Amino acid sequence: MPRSLTLMVGSLIIHRAPLCTSSFHTIHSTMAFTTMAPTSRILFLVSLTLALATAPAAARSKQIHLHFYMHDITGGPGQTAMQLVKGPGPAHPSPYMPGAYFGDTTVMDDALTEGPDAASRAVGRAQGSYMLACLKEPALMVSMTVALTGGAYNGSTIAVVGRDDVSAAVRELAVTGGTGAFRKATGHVLWRTAKVESRDHIVLELDVYATVPGAAAASDGQRQAGVMNTTE
Repeated sequence: MPRSLTLMVGSLIIHRAPLCTSSFHTIHSTMAFTTMAPTSRILFLVSLTLALATAPAAARSKQIHLHFYMHDITGGPGQTAMQLVKGPGPAHPSPYMPGAYFGDTTVMDDALTEGPDAASRAVGRAQGSYMLACLKEPALMVSMTVALTGGAYNGSTIAVVGRDDVSAAVRELAVTGGTGAFRKATGHVLWRTAKVESRDHIVLELDVYATVPGAAAASDGQRQAGVMNTTE
C-alpha cells in the first residue's frame, strides 16, 4: 500500500504525497540534500539567495544609445559659448589652441541637433562649461548637462564630465547621472570633431551610451524611440 512521507529539511518539514515508484528519484535527491554537511548547506542557501536577489535587478537595467551633434559657437552671429575667465597661466603651446592660456574657462549653451547641419532638427542643449586644464596638451576639462528637448526622452537630462583632448580623433567622457529617463544613469560618451565650420563654429558628433538601472528604467517604460537616432 502507498505510504505518505514527511521529510525534515533544515528546520522545514515537507509533507510528501503518497509514494509510488515514479517518485523515487525525487525523494532520493531531497534526502541527499538533507545529508549535506551543515556548512555546505548554509553556503548553498546563501548563494541561492544572492543569485535570486541580483538577477532581477540586472534584468531590469536598460541600455540606451543616443546619437546627435553639438554646435559650439564662440563668436559671431548665433554665439552659444562665451569665455568667462582669461587664464592667468602661460600661453598655451599647442597649435590646436592659438591664443589660449592655461585656465581659460568658457560657459556654453550649445545647440544639439539630429544632423551635423545647424539647421537640422533641434533635440536639446548642452549647458555647462569647459576649461583649459593642461599646460602642454590641448585638453579641456568638460562639465555639462545634456538637456533633451525633443524625441523620445524630451524633458530628461544627462550629466557628462571628462577630458576632451581636441587633438585626438575620438575622446571618451563619462556619463555620471541624469534625471527623468536617465535617473542614476552610468556610461560613457564618444566625442568626435565632425567638422569645423569656421574658427568660431565647431561641430561635435556625440554618441551617448547609458545604462539606466531598475526603477528608473521601469518608470520610463511607456516612452517610445523617436528622433536623435535612438537605439536601445
